[in-house]
Amino acid sequence: MQLLQTLFLAIIPFLLVLGLVVTVHELGHFLAAKALGTKIDRFSIGFGKALTSWTDKSGVEWRLGWLPIGGYVRFAGDENAASIPDAEDLAAMRRDLVSQGRAGEIGRYFHFKPIWQRAIIVAAGPFANFALAITIFAALLMSFGEMVLPFRVAGVSPDSAAAAAGFRVGDRVVAVNGREMTSFNEVQQLIRVRGGVPTSFVVLRDGQRTALTATPQWQVQDDPVAGKQRVGVLGLRPAQSANDYIRIRYGFFEAVGEGTARTWDVLRTTVYYLGRMLTGQVSTDQLRGPLGIADVTKNVTKLGVQGAPDFGAMLMGAGLNLAQLAALISVSIGFMNLLPVPVLDGGHLMFYAYEAITRRPLAAKVQAAGYRVGLALVLGLMLFATWNDLQRLRVFNLFGGLFS
Repeated sequence: MQLLQTLFLAIIPFLLVLGLVVTVHELGHFLAAKALGTKIDRFSIGFGKALTSWTDKSGVEWRLGWLPIGGYVRFAGDENAASIPDAEDLAAMRRDLVSQGRAGEIGRYFHFKPIWQRAIIVAAGPFANFALAITIFAALLMSFGEMVLPFRVAGVSPDSAAAAAGFRVGDRVVAVNGREMTSFNEVQQLIRVRGGVPTSFVVLRDGQRTALTATPQWQVQDDPVAGKQRVGVLGLRPAQSANDYIRIRYGFFEAVGEGTARTWDVLRTTVYYLGRMLTGQVSTDQLRGPLGIADVTKNVTKLGVQGAPDFGAMLMGAGLNLAQLAALISVSIGFMNLLPVPVLDGGHLMFYAYEAITRRPLAAKVQAAGYRVGLALVLGLMLFATWNDLQRLRVFNLFGGLFS
């Protein structure tokens, strides 16, 4: 029974969410390449030996690998050292194509495309992830609308950051750091990542806008989805009776606009938090790897099925929660892939920038060294995040209990 629960609450939802995000990312590369007339050999979801594969009329092999933790699009010419070509590699590839009587295909090979076309193809993957997030947020808002809770203060904890700043019962928070706020969730998400940072607030008090400054305090909280987290808190309790909520309906354009705004907010918050992490202002123990994401997926699924009266309602609840999680993960994947690290899309764009300036590709040996360093960095980060996951899931405590 435990195995079935793990399968349906963790493994299958995790693979569905990751599969959606990865497939959309690779489709971004694929569709951009197709639109620009690029010859494509393979589109693969997953790595390793193919579980199933087929070839379409255009000669593209579609493959599903047995290890579903990523994917790739392989362009013609990528099966050899020319995957990281310099001028000599490109010349050799051109000679080979001419000698084989395939000179007419040269313009379709990715590495012979103009720099701007290659940049579009590479950048299309991360931007497809952002488009997926916008689409999910917009679709949910247009289909279901939204219950919004304006942040009206119902209680101020004594000796809290809010009490020191002068918040009062009845205040309504309308702006934080110059950004207009419409809901409690918006304010809460901003405060959670600003522990120890003085933050400006504007509240409506007796019909007047009053400026306050508070420094959220770090606090470890047990979140039903993310588990134990160190987050910033003010010490405010919002008014949240049924009468405090406002239902908002969205048309198509309003939903797309709000979906875009939410995607931007997620991206901005991610960049801000990672910046604080890199400068040592916050701990790196919140980084999550595949195990941590799988655990979050399980918790999100459980919350979605709780209290559902029938199987259909369970699927609906779980599906809605997983869709929102997929949007958040998609933004993170898009952002991470734009980092200027070799092996990531941002690393390719960095090399193209060099090529555009110098009018020749970076030497293949230098590119290869860069990719090895980039791969080491990515793998090291994944190992570190996995270590955090194991610590968070108390795996070592379990082993200690088994052998004590």
